[in-house]
Amino acid sequence: MAYYGKCIETVIEQLNKFKPEKDIPEQFLEAASTSLQTLSPQKQAFILEVLSGCLEYRKLLAVVVDAFYVRAGWLCRRADYNLFEVICYLATFQLDELGFQLFSDIIRSQPLDKMCKFLGFLFNPLSLCSWIKDEWSLIYETAHVSENWIDPLMRWQPEVQELIKQLEKVITNRSPLPKTKAKVTEPKEFNLTVPRPRAIPVPEPVPVMNKPKPIPRSTYHPPKEQEQLEMTRRYNRWKAEELLLKVNIEEMRCAVPRSRGTPLVQGSEKKLQLRFMPRILKTPKLTFYKPNNVPVKLNTAAILREGSLYQRQVEKELQRVDKLVDGAGDFSEFLEWQKKMQAKDQEEALAAGECRRLQGKLSREEAILARQLLRQGNKQKADQKKEEMAELMQQCAERRLQEERSMKELVEQVIEVQKNVKMAQMKLLKGRRHIVQEVIEETRELLQRSTEAAKEEQKRRCELIAQHRALETQPMRKGKLVDLTQIPGYGLEGEMSVVELRERLALLKETQQREEEEKRDQIIQAKRARSQGLQNMVEQISLCRAAMGRSAALRWEQKKAQSAAPGPPSQDERVLELRRRIEESAAERRKQAASVPISAPRAPRPKPRAQLESRHWVELQQSRERRLRALQRSCVDT
Repeated sequence: MAYYGKCIETVIEQLNKFKPEKDIPEQFLEAASTSLQTLSPQKQAFILEVLSGCLEYRKLLAVVVDAFYVRAGWLCRRADYNLFEVICYLATFQLDELGFQLFSDIIRSQPLDKMCKFLGFLFNPLSLCSWIKDEWSLIYETAHVSENWIDPLMRWQPEVQELIKQLEKVITNRSPLPKTKAKVTEPKEFNLTVPRPRAIPVPEPVPVMNKPKPIPRSTYHPPKEQEQLEMTRRYNRWKAEELLLKVNIEEMRCAVPRSRGTPLVQGSEKKLQLRFMPRILKTPKLTFYKPNNVPVKLNTAAILREGSLYQRQVEKELQRVDKLVDGAGDFSEFLEWQKKMQAKDQEEALAAGECRRLQGKLSREEAILARQLLRQGNKQKADQKKEEMAELMQQCAERRLQEERSMKELVEQVIEVQKNVKMAQMKLLKGRRHIVQEVIEETRELLQRSTEAAKEEQKRRCELIAQHRALETQPMRKGKLVDLTQIPGYGLEGEMSVVELRERLALLKETQQREEEEKRDQIIQAKRARSQGLQNMVEQISLCRAAMGRSAALRWEQKKAQSAAPGPPSQDERVLELRRRIEESAAERRKQAASVPISAPRAPRPKPRAQLESRHWVELQQSRERRLRALQRSCVDT
């Protein structure tokens, strides 16, 4: 028994190593035979025979073992899958050769409870004649299955049933393991020894570290490119501040109040310079360098667009000259009228700016007056809110009492509902049992239909297999001689042989290559001509830009001279009306503040006069800058 038990264990180990996705059965058997060379020839032959049979009939054995785990082997481990496969193979294919006595010895060498359960499932007559036979018939022919496998298993039914009974008796008569009494612990005295004095440990050698590399200088010094960028940035900032200072001085010339016809006082200009100088001259005095003038690289679209623009301008100028030659009128009168209108628009713009400043001042006075009125209204509203909050608190207390009463009533209702829950559960269980019985009956009918359909499908497959085998037995011509120089002779127009077709394709490829080379040469010539035209256009654009820049500079000087000239004070009606309204609102605010003084909890901190003045000058500077940008755009457009 131990002999056969070891053989079966070896077969199970080899089956555990087999992986059907990766391994090939023939190569796996050769590797297994080489690993079993140390065993005796009898053992080696038995193990290889059982292993090859299990691999060959793996599908048949899997049908029985999978069904066993589903129907009867719920408590069996999945690790015993290959053990059940080996027992199923020996019972189905090797029982006649081994003999019943040897088969029973092999069964007794394994765990008895598992073998008893599996043999009872496998040798069940109902299972053998019904679903096992049908499942095996789907893989092999029905006649072969019934003659070679089902009938021998049915013949061995009496002996196997007797063996199952013997195994059950052995299992029931097996004496339980004797219970051992727990040993009582006996206390013993401690055998303490005097500890030895600790030895002084030998000091470990100090590890010698390699000399580190010195830190590179670039770690603490910024790169030269960054210094150059910072120098250019500071130089540009200095230039911008210088230009802003000039613009501010020009603005302050116009902003200082003076009588009509009197020149601007030089002292006021110096005061404005001193006021703005500390803000600008905060940067340290350093040496700066001018950045290199890098030319802007234009793409083809930009060059063509700018060239067409200048070409249109030149054409317009030529047309204007032709019209003048033919006797057309001059635009001098129109230009004078345009200058007058522009001066008038400028005066209106200045008046509008003064109106906006006065409107801001007026809105400030009105806001202060409205804030005073708002404080009075807020005080009245606060008193009303306090009265309303007292009423709301009283209503809230009443609402809480009502909610407590409603919660008590709700608790009583919930207790009554819980009493009726048990009756509803009993009714629900009865309905579910009825539904389960109906479902079981429906599943039985579906199983019967599926078995009938499987039988019909098996018959159809057997007929198809017979037809395929009959077709395979017919002789077939394997090869055919082909002459590439022969014309097929199908009667088509332009019919030719394969050799002639290949020659014509080669000629066609040569002509296509020649055409591609010609097109490539044409494209290269066109690109060169285009690049030469673009270069000429770039030179023409540079000349036009220089001319336009000179003309724009002249116009800018003229506009600057006109803007620097002092103008008469504004006598607009809107300005006078706004000043009058500002005085009235200020008087009303003072009167309101004197009549109803409001005690604020904490007055806002007044802003210093210098800060207000600086904000005023900053707003004035921003308005002047916006005005200058608008004038520049108008100059460029003209």
